[in-house]
Amino acid sequence: MIKKIILTALVVGTTITGTAQNKIAAADIAPKMKWFEDAKLGIFIHAGIYSVADVSESWSFHNGKISVEDYMKQQKSYTLSNYDPAAWAEMIKDSGAKYAVITTKHHDGVAMYDTKLGKLSSVKTTPAKKDMVKPFFEELRKRDIKCGAYFSLIDWTHNDYPGFLKDKARYDIKKEPARWERFQKFFQGQIKEISDWYNPDLWWFDGDWEHSAEEWQAEKTRKMMLDRNPNTIINGRLQGYGDYDTPEQNFPVVRPAYKWWELCMTMNENWGYRVSDTNWKTPYEIITIFVDAVSNGGNLLLDIGPKPDGTYPETVVSTLKELGDWNRRNGEGIFETIPGIPLGHFYGPTTLSKDSKTLYLFVHGKTSGQLMLKGLDNKIQDITVLGSNVKLTHKVVGKISWSAVPGLVYIDLPETAIDKYVTCIKVTLDAPIKLYRGHGGFLTN
Repeated sequence: MIKKIILTALVVGTTITGTAQNKIAAADIAPKMKWFEDAKLGIFIHAGIYSVADVSESWSFHNGKISVEDYMKQQKSYTLSNYDPAAWAEMIKDSGAKYAVITTKHHDGVAMYDTKLGKLSSVKTTPAKKDMVKPFFEELRKRDIKCGAYFSLIDWTHNDYPGFLKDKARYDIKKEPARWERFQKFFQGQIKEISDWYNPDLWWFDGDWEHSAEEWQAEKTRKMMLDRNPNTIINGRLQGYGDYDTPEQNFPVVRPAYKWWELCMTMNENWGYRVSDTNWKTPYEIITIFVDAVSNGGNLLLDIGPKPDGTYPETVVSTLKELGDWNRRNGEGIFETIPGIPLGHFYGPTTLSKDSKTLYLFVHGKTSGQLMLKGLDNKIQDITVLGSNVKLTHKVVGKISWSAVPGLVYIDLPETAIDKYVTCIKVTLDAPIKLYRGHGGFLTN
C-alpha cells in the first residue's frame, strides 16, 4: 500500500512542549499567552548609567574592567536631557513591534524609576531627575503596545546582596540568613512597587542563576505578581517559574522545546549603548533572524541602547525604520501566524495562517528563478508576492497518476518581484494544508 502521513497545521504548529519552565503547566497559562504568541516582535531597551563611559552594563565592574567607584561615577553624567518617551514609543510602533521591555534596574542596582526602597535611582542620584518607566509606559499604551519591565534579581551594589565582584563575595547566606532575608524583602518590595505603580504586561527577570528557586522564593515572587495582575507574563528566568523560554544572542539551531519562546538579541554586540561598538547588524541580517525565529514558533526581542542624553544612534533609528517598512510589506506572513511546515519541504523559513489554508514561503536575499516545494498534497489556488501582489506561476512535475504521492511544485520567482531583503510568497491552498511525509514510490507492507 502507499505509505502516507498527513500533517495539519495543528500538528505542525502547536504540539511542541517541554520542561524548561518545569513548574508551570502550559495548558494553565495558554489564554494569557495568546497576545505574546501573536506578537512576534518586541523591542528591548537597556537604559542605564553604563552608557556614559563606554563600558558594558554592570559586568564591567563585576569582572574588574573598571573600579566600582569609577563605574558609579557615571551617575553624575547621566542627564537624559533629550529623553522623549513619545518619540521612543512612536519609533517602536513604526518598527512593527507589539511590545517593548525596558530596564527598571540592572545588576548595578541603579533603578530607572523613583524607587522608595533604595538610594540609587535615575531620580535621586543622577542629574536626569527623571522616572524613565512611567512616561514610557504611558506612551506605549497610547499606541496599544504591551509594556514589559526588565528587573535584575541580583543587585551587586546592595550591601545585603551576597554577590559582589567576580572573585569576591560579601557573605555566605547560610551563615548570615537574616541578612539574606533583608535582601529578599528588598527585591520583592521593588517588584511590588513596579507592579503597583506600572502594572507591567510582561516581566523580564535576569540574574536568577546566582541562587536557587527556594532562595529567590520564586513561587512566592510569581504569586505576588499574579495576585496584582493575573494576566501578566513572566519570562523564563525565575528558576522554573516562568511562562516562556529566553535563548540569548545565539539563534537556536533546534527549536526550543517549550511551547513559547523568545530570542533576545542585540542590534550590535552590547546590550547598552557603547560609543566604541560599531559592529551593527544590517537590516538584512536582522530580518532574516526575525523570520527564522517566527517560522520556528518564537518571537524576536531586539535590543537597542539609548545614549546618556536619551537619544539613539542614527543606525538604530534607520535600521528600525527598514524593519518597519519590511513588516508593512510582509507582515501578513509574520503576525498572528503559526509555525510553518517541517524542514525539507522547502529550503527556507515558512509560516502558516491560523486556519492553515495559506502557506507563506520566505526567500532570503537576491534569490530568483525556480523555487521547489515538496510533499504538498493540496491544490494551489493562487500564488502572489506580498507587498507587490505580483502573481507567480507554478507547475507540478513528477506526479504519477496511479500514486497518491504528490509531485514537486516549482514556483517561478522573477528577479523583478523579489524584495530587497527577504521575499514573502503567499500560497493560497484549497483546504487546510496536507503534507506527504513518506518515502515516495510504490511501497508494500
